[in-house]
Amino acid sequence: MRVQAFMFYGCAVFFLATDVVYWLWSNDWTGTTALGLAVGLAGLIGFYVHFTVRRLERANAGPLYEDDPEGEIADAAGELGFFSPHSWWPLFVGLSATAVALGVVFGWWLVILGAAAAILTSIGMVFEYYRGHFAH
Repeated sequence: MRVQAFMFYGCAVFFLATDVVYWLWSNDWTGTTALGLAVGLAGLIGFYVHFTVRRLERANAGPLYEDDPEGEIADAAGELGFFSPHSWWPLFVGLSATAVALGVVFGWWLVILGAAAAILTSIGMVFEYYRGHFAH
């Protein structure tokens, strides 16, 4: 995964160079801002991947299996994590986001209701497996 981190760092540098050239030639603040945000987002993802890899390498006491040139496919076998098999919460979060987006069109009262619903449904989705029937 270290390669992916440096790919995102490279994208951030490319976007930065493109942003400077774009600003000098066009003097357009909208495109310059959009490219500046692309620099930040690519750098943020690269930073996250880079330090997550460092943390995982310390936990495994060595390189990750995908960074090992002598690694085999079987090295990646095993449990990857927990994935929710039957959650309804993503549907409700999506409906709340839809209410927020439609509220911009139809009225700010719907934005407020949709934002409140989005907060509540996000909390429900995050804490779904902490209480109730499916708690571990």
